[in-house]
Amino acid sequence: MAYKRKLGRTADQRKALLRNQVTNLIWYGRIQTTEAKAKEVRRIADRMITLAIKECDNTVNTTKETHNDKGQLMTLEVVNDAPSKLHARRMMMAYLYDIPQARLSEEKKAEFKARVKDNKHPVVEKLFREIGPKYKARNAEKNCAGGYTRIVKVGPRRGDAAEMVILELI
Repeated sequence: MAYKRKLGRTADQRKALLRNQVTNLIWYGRIQTTEAKAKEVRRIADRMITLAIKECDNTVNTTKETHNDKGQLMTLEVVNDAPSKLHARRMMMAYLYDIPQARLSEEKKAEFKARVKDNKHPVVEKLFREIGPKYKARNAEKNCAGGYTRIVKVGPRRGDAAEMVILELI
């Protein structure tokens, strides 16, 4: 049976905390938290990134013939997700939270709209479009898998002296 840290919280609070931290780690690239939380977040984030690496290039190209307004026959190239990529996308959407647009500053809203493009789950899209191909190329060079995050110790927190760390994507 796998060991999981309880982090001094009930099960629903712990799950919500980890989901939030994994979402923020993927979206922003780095978070500052305690060492125990970082070790748990690392496990989940590495699994999400591994899933994105396996499925980032898994698409199906098909052709579709339709008629336009003038009655002419047109052939369109349609790119869809393969069933395994769709399943991976839905598993990620079930776990990761959405990043609400209202919390972003005015200058970041334009960047957010360019990245999202009318998508409900921008974090999942970032995993498949940016993070997956980046780490896939990295793993091909180094011939290794896993180890997508780094934990850097910052020092004790004022107040309760908990060991603080920065968890970041490599």
